[in-house]
Amino acid sequence: MGTAVVLVVLAGIVAIIIRSMVRDKKAGKSLQCGGNCTACGGHCHAQKAPEVR
Repeated sequence: MGTAVVLVVLAGIVAIIIRSMVRDKKAGKSLQCGGNCTACGGHCHAQKAPEVR
């Protein structure tokens, strides 16, 4: 019984963390880019060229 409770609590915590990461990604805040363009040379915010079809 206790194992099941711990499993449910951990699954809930993981779900909250993943939801937060998805929301941050959609808002433009990702783990890869800290917003410091002097460190990466600005390539993380560079516009991508449109794809040619």
